[in-house]
Amino acid sequence: MKAVVYVGPRQVRVTTVPDARIERHTDVLVRVTTSNICGSDLHMYEGRTSFAPGRVLGHENLGEVVEIGSAVDRVKVGDMVCLPFNISCGFCANCEKGLTAFCLTTNPDPCLAGAAYGYADMGPYNGGQAELLRVPYGDFNCLVLPEDARDKQTDYVMLADVWPTGWHATMLACVQPGDTVAIYGAGPVGLMAAYSALLRNASCVMVIDHHQDRLTKAEEIGAIPIDDSRSSPVEQILELTQGIGADRGCECVGFQAHDSEGSERPNMTLNALVKSVKFTGNIAVVGLFLPRDPTGRNDLYKRGEMAIDYGTFWYKGQTMSTGQCNVKNYNRQLCALIHEGGARPSWIVSHELDLDDAPEAYAHFDAREKGWTKVVLHPGKAG
Repeated sequence: MKAVVYVGPRQVRVTTVPDARIERHTDVLVRVTTSNICGSDLHMYEGRTSFAPGRVLGHENLGEVVEIGSAVDRVKVGDMVCLPFNISCGFCANCEKGLTAFCLTTNPDPCLAGAAYGYADMGPYNGGQAELLRVPYGDFNCLVLPEDARDKQTDYVMLADVWPTGWHATMLACVQPGDTVAIYGAGPVGLMAAYSALLRNASCVMVIDHHQDRLTKAEEIGAIPIDDSRSSPVEQILELTQGIGADRGCECVGFQAHDSEGSERPNMTLNALVKSVKFTGNIAVVGLFLPRDPTGRNDLYKRGEMAIDYGTFWYKGQTMSTGQCNVKNYNRQLCALIHEGGARPSWIVSHELDLDDAPEAYAHFDAREKGWTKVVLHPGKAG
């Protein structure tokens, strides 16, 4: 089968690899028809993780079931399914609590919890930027989609990661109707967090970035764009909230945060949120932070550590919640919103391309070139 394979820093190749296949009785085999490039893929693409050359990328996947293991009961051949990026068993202590991002059985490393498709340190599983994908524990992990799935693939594929993660940010931040919300980062996750906050009836959603095309996308849905290259985003947020600060804040950038001059500052957004959110406010951190970063510009960052304004955070009585999204907690209800016409997450998509176009797409997306907000790859279309 054809697949997008990691070669080395800023190098991917579309090449032929052994076909994915049923390996256990509980597996499902999916012919991938739609797979997104995620901002998290870029950390591996840039060579900042332990992702090994030769592995297949892609953890935001949708497709048609073409084969099922003998122990699969619910999922049927021909079903269109979307796969949470979390690979989870459904029966461990964490999965039973809904913490499927921290499954205790699917990662073979006993010191780690959680597994994913085509992702560094999250198990040996290949990704879905390929023609075929093996889905472990298929009955648990496959979200069987409604009958309109073939016509709305760019909407439903967002259920694999980016929209649930944006929704997760609003849940961790405890967004309530009428709240003011500050979202740092207008990449795909930040845009989905803004979209989610508005769906949850926030009264004012402010999105902070310095990429004008991404701020324009935020403005399209009624969010207030804040350009941090013009003046302090904290001051702009305080002005918009009468000096009080936002009720809730969401960090949707991660450790590769850059200031408007292009310098990487991993602690920038976290400290800005502490200053931007009101006393007793809630902060959610869904941007990716790593326990180690060999390319970090100082010893602190290389150890995955950073200087946080904890004194102000403590003094203001704020609450911070973090972690990867447990996709299955949200994907079914968000799927219903798409099916019933209450949401159209595909509005963030800027490019739909063939699988063969992946190397160029990675290069454009990694450079944050104007207009490249969300890339969708089509390995093959369902008949």
